Amino acid sequence: MSIFSKLLAFVFIFMLIACVLYVVFGQVTVRKLRKNSKTRDELGLQLVSGWDIINVAQALSFPESWSKKLEKSSISFFYANTKVLRENTNRLDRILGALFYWTMMSSGLSGALLVFLNSIGVFSK
Repeated sequence: MSIFSKLLAFVFIFMLIACVLYVVFGQVTVRKLRKNSKTRDELGLQLVSGWDIINVAQALSFPESWSKKLEKSSISFFYANTKVLRENTNRLDRILGALFYWTMMSSGLSGALLVFLNSIGVFSK
């Protein structure tokens, strides 16, 4: 088995973990937020079904300084309202959101980097 195959298997394991966390976070946290009248309209723009799960996870996992910059931008309607979400979630929800978001981002970016490195011949013998 080549080094590329081993690294690709490692990335796929993280992608599988991210998929499981996506479902768990959506069922545990976002479902609760969708039912709450205060937070229903604060989940950001839903481009496709389930995108609000990613918006909420991003809002709960970004540092407050990054969230403030996003909320001040002209495209702030795309993003979830961090202040309202932090007020209506508990510590477990925030940890689960951050765990899901950073697992998803790291597996996606490392997978893309792995494919790029393979295409330029880094893993060739």
